[in-house]
Amino acid sequence: MNFEDVAYEQRGRGAWIRLDRPEALNTISPNLVREFDAALDIAEADPDIITVVITGTGRAFCAGADLKFLGDLPEDSREIETERFLKRVLDLMLRIEKFPKPVICAVNGISTGGGTELLLCCDLVIATASARIGDGHANFGLLPGGGASARLPRKIGPTRAKYLLFTGELLPAADHLSSGLVNEVCEDGGLKAAVDRLVGKLSSKSPLALKQVKMLVDDGLEQSKDTALRLELLASALYNHSHDMHEGIAAFNEKRTPDFKGC
Repeated sequence: MNFEDVAYEQRGRGAWIRLDRPEALNTISPNLVREFDAALDIAEADPDIITVVITGTGRAFCAGADLKFLGDLPEDSREIETERFLKRVLDLMLRIEKFPKPVICAVNGISTGGGTELLLCCDLVIATASARIGDGHANFGLLPGGGASARLPRKIGPTRAKYLLFTGELLPAADHLSSGLVNEVCEDGGLKAAVDRLVGKLSSKSPLALKQVKMLVDDGLEQSKDTALRLELLASALYNHSHDMHEGIAAFNEKRTPDFKGC
């Protein structure tokens, strides 16, 4: 597929999906949503891909929804077209959140509004020292449309979330380490190397185990602790029949590197 608003690249066992609208600060447009979905199709179908990396081109990771596109809509259809657009964005966000492979967000610059909502759907976040992250909806009298009001308080707690949502401030990436919104801050210019190191670590793991652990953590957060523990026990019982579980034990006993198949 020929992409215009995203770029797809395989680096090692990582599929890099790069938002590629630098002149518009990588804002989210209908075409970007379509192309992003197609890029995820490629990454999901490729057994050699163990993780997906989402990043941006230029000085922004993503500055949210394309307000110019929304503003240019005819007045008589603006409301309904905006609702349709937001539904497509929400569907994409949910797909990223539930993607069967770990998703890493590589924040290369400004992340606000829908960009931060995109970040919240990822499993791990690495950002450059100069990156600034926040929620800018309040600055334009807008409500979150991509899940920030639901995901941000669950991620960093309601008090911190309300501060970002109320003020619209963009804070340095390092300020988000203590809340867990960001896992690692690297030097400017060192983002690819930092992400490649993380992808390398994940590449040595069982793809099936990574998928199951992601599901258990995410589903477990929506359940009581007792229910989450029962789900873990059930998943473990099923996983005991997998090639990767038996291969891992054999490799440990034989003091060799395991050859995981993802099944």
